[in-house]
Amino acid sequence: MPAKLTTPRLRTQIRTLTLDLDGTLLNTLPDLAAAANDMLRELGLPEYPDATIASFVGHGIAHLVARCLPEANLTEHAEALRIFRHHYTHENGRRTVLYPGVLEGLHAWQATGVPMAVITNKAAAFSEPLLVATGISSFFDFVLSGDSLPEKKPHPLPLLHACQQFGVAPGENLHIGDSRHDAAAARSAGCPVWLVSYGYSTDAPVQSVDCDAIVATLAEAAQRMING
Repeated sequence: MPAKLTTPRLRTQIRTLTLDLDGTLLNTLPDLAAAANDMLRELGLPEYPDATIASFVGHGIAHLVARCLPEANLTEHAEALRIFRHHYTHENGRRTVLYPGVLEGLHAWQATGVPMAVITNKAAAFSEPLLVATGISSFFDFVLSGDSLPEKKPHPLPLLHACQQFGVAPGENLHIGDSRHDAAAARSAGCPVWLVSYGYSTDAPVQSVDCDAIVATLAEAAQRMING
């Protein structure tokens, strides 16, 4: 008689999972840096090292471009944003890689039957193709991008909207991200929040951020939730 298949059990209060994209699921910095420096070269301006551009990431593309061009006026910024989008369309996904433990973690969460979604400040024109290009789009029920709603993280609206779409109370949705913006959005929405120890949290170390746990990988996060 074949062995009975079992489904891993989750902590009872968690029914859904939302995940940040850049810095949590995917290391997108090489593509963002390449596009930013392509933009700067086209504008005849000095380039930035990847580590500097990493400190500009996390608030969406408009913020990244503004940080690259702190002296630009509105007209110049709009033109720079157009140039960046052109280059990033070409670069998006070319060098991006999954962080260690992401695929294992997603498979472990999927095995529990818990629904998952992505909440990112990246524009939908880039976030959705990127999930397809990296082969992980099928794990998620939906994606909320930076231009999906009137507000984006650290505002709680994306998390509240996700909970409504899932049909769960905020306290039943675990959010996992890499920065204080993820933590602030989750706290304001009333969701428990875990942070990964890697990623782009350059303005505040995750150890100093108000969160419920810090994990080294998404695989560790899944095991901690399954095993209690």
